[in-house]
Amino acid sequence: MPFATAHTVSLHGAVGHLIDVQTDVSPGQVGVTMVGRADTTIQEARDRCRMAIINSHLDWPATRRITILLSPADLLKHGTHFDLAVAVSVLAAAGTVPASRLAATAFIGELTLDGNLRSVTGVLPMVLAAAERGVRAVFVPEPQAAEAAMVADMSVIGVRSLGQVVAVLRDEEVPDAPPVAPASGARLLAWRGQERLDELDLADLLGISDARYAVEVAAAGGHHLMLSGPKGCGKTSLVERIQGILPDLSPDESVELSAIHSLAGTLDPEAGFPTRPPFSAPHHDASKASLIGGGSGVVRPGEVSKAHTGVLFLDEFPLFRSDVIEALRQPLENGDVTIARRDESVTLPARGMVVLAANPCPCGDYSGDVRVNRCTCREVQRRDYRNKVAGPVADRVDIVRHLPPLRKHAGPADLEPAESSAVVRRRVEAARARQAERYAADSWRLNGHAPGPVLRDRWPLTKAGQQAVDDQLYDGRLSRRGATRVHRLAWTVADLRRLDRPGLDEVDTALRLRTGDPLLLAMLERVG
Repeated sequence: MPFATAHTVSLHGAVGHLIDVQTDVSPGQVGVTMVGRADTTIQEARDRCRMAIINSHLDWPATRRITILLSPADLLKHGTHFDLAVAVSVLAAAGTVPASRLAATAFIGELTLDGNLRSVTGVLPMVLAAAERGVRAVFVPEPQAAEAAMVADMSVIGVRSLGQVVAVLRDEEVPDAPPVAPASGARLLAWRGQERLDELDLADLLGISDARYAVEVAAAGGHHLMLSGPKGCGKTSLVERIQGILPDLSPDESVELSAIHSLAGTLDPEAGFPTRPPFSAPHHDASKASLIGGGSGVVRPGEVSKAHTGVLFLDEFPLFRSDVIEALRQPLENGDVTIARRDESVTLPARGMVVLAANPCPCGDYSGDVRVNRCTCREVQRRDYRNKVAGPVADRVDIVRHLPPLRKHAGPADLEPAESSAVVRRRVEAARARQAERYAADSWRLNGHAPGPVLRDRWPLTKAGQQAVDDQLYDGRLSRRGATRVHRLAWTVADLRRLDRPGLDEVDTALRLRTGDPLLLAMLERVG
């Protein structure tokens, strides 16, 4: 029967769809017809596959009519990784390879005209999607066999050429072939700055207990944080230590993060699944596409998605372009990013902690105290600078803290001792464990991700606590979005204090965290 079906995977963002590449070779007008909403890169596969088959010394059915259907036909498909599945499907329909060997097997890879393979990005999410749909074996370019092998219970065959694929399917001796070059950007070196972050400890920072507590609450509940203060007050030093107090990634989080980096072409499969949360600190000159995601043709994840489950630090936040600042609204609010194109809409996860840092003015020296103020900025410059962090974006940040300038004569002997990252991390882990137990039946695990209506319905505040929030709301000092964030913060404060339900004291602490008011020393002592 001149008909065969091979399998591959089409990616839409981080979601994979199993595709049947069905080929019919029958008498009729000679030609190759490809249907099933294939984009230009796949339509061009007809010529690539024909020459790859011929130059691999295999028989191309040149005297027959070849019809190739990519099913489901209503799903838009793109990418050069369809090449291998198309070529194998044609060869199986022509009788060159046994069609029975294609069952429960997927083929991923781009072909060159001489029949060799090239690597492609996104292999891990493709193989994950194939495994979920019953595929038990996958052919991938040799350099990406380790990446595909990260999926449990999957038989991975790393190959260099179409000739090797055919030999394996025929149970013949596998011929030699030139090594496959890695995909562009797929073998990026790991960021060595991570090693520097691992050596940083909160015990190094003295005299900023108010901000340290705010960071602990943010880490415990996955809350977004904004830090402001004059240059040299310790904003960056504090943020760089946040990762050290975050728990290790769960297995599900590790797989999600690896899939995102596979899509971006920055996954190092030799390092295995990551165990620690990521930390990303893009420069303020970053474009919207690099930060949020996008690109022409195939949508690639941006820094906000690559920091999923970790920390995205935007230092000198007012210096980012206005379009970048406005684009942060969705990830701050929903924990994901939706990128729309003419023919498709892609949603990528972005549930990391977003930490913003800003100086009080462009020069960074404004302190508000005329006795020590060295600022040379005009008032209009300061106003425009502050307006960049006000409005809808600031309203989506859970915690606001202002760090005072370092005291002139302050030294280690003048300041109270600080807890180490290990001590704080144990409290954060315990608080997150309480949240995971509370939200075990839901799709979220942290207070910072819990929907407001669900919190109010299933985990309400006490009557006194809710009255305190309502008073702020009706006085105009809180928006409804801000009230939801206070509710979330109150639960995180209660989790850190090992309480079954937040009361008025926890709500008051949450209000102070939200509005930037100084925290009472007694509140800090109760946490310890």
